[in-house]
Amino acid sequence: MTVKVDHLGPLEQTALLTEYARALDSRAADPILADPLSDEVVSKIDFDFTRLGVTPSVMRLVALRAKMLDERIRRFVLDNPHSTVVDLGAGLNSMIHRVDPPPTVNWYSVDLPAVIDVREALLPEHRCSRVVAASLTEPGWADPIPADRPTMVVADGLVAFLTEPSIIAIVRGAVGHFPEGILAFNDYGPVSRLNRIAGRIATRGANSPHQQWNFAGFKDARYPETWDARLRLAEEASVMHRPETAAFPLSLRLASRLSRRIPSIARKARILQYRY
Repeated sequence: MTVKVDHLGPLEQTALLTEYARALDSRAADPILADPLSDEVVSKIDFDFTRLGVTPSVMRLVALRAKMLDERIRRFVLDNPHSTVVDLGAGLNSMIHRVDPPPTVNWYSVDLPAVIDVREALLPEHRCSRVVAASLTEPGWADPIPADRPTMVVADGLVAFLTEPSIIAIVRGAVGHFPEGILAFNDYGPVSRLNRIAGRIATRGANSPHQQWNFAGFKDARYPETWDARLRLAEEASVMHRPETAAFPLSLRLASRLSRRIPSIARKARILQYRY
């Protein structure tokens, strides 16, 4: 049985590219994330993924940032076995299966209703899994989620597609709803119009997520502290500084070496964590 996704809008279809990138990584001889479930999910979708033009560099970057976020969630769950994890813009990401938290953890995957329907049709059940079908840009998206536990709010590949006012509203909604926890997301540093055009060319697909890019990004990792006074920077970690960059294509490998001396390169692919 295959699942059709033609009804998904352009923004909703950005979930397809990241899942396909994770699937391609799982097929590699030297996978970084090694998520075979992503390949199973992709095989069940009636869609020509080659249209997305996922390059080896995009594949590796998506896989490594996912691995880094997984590691941070595992650490949080280990320190807080009775906690809540909230995956914003969850798409088709099988993060919950990779992390595989204990049954004492409540895990909420939040995304638009059409995406949640596809997710529910494709991903296997997990004992900790709950879903919230809602638009993050609408107030009250967090209302169905209990706020009685330490909470880690995670966003993998989400903020680039939102305007800054929308991001601020989402962050304030999360921090205001959950009284104690961590906010973690991947970031691309300052993103110019030239960067966006280069991204469209690199991915080459008509459904390239760069067509949906809305956020100009920021240089200083403390900048999100201005979004809500309760946020405090806890970590800034560059994908480019990881040992797994040895598996990157040559040009990206060279960029990772340069990133040790050129901070602007390191900022182009980073994981940020904030406590509140």
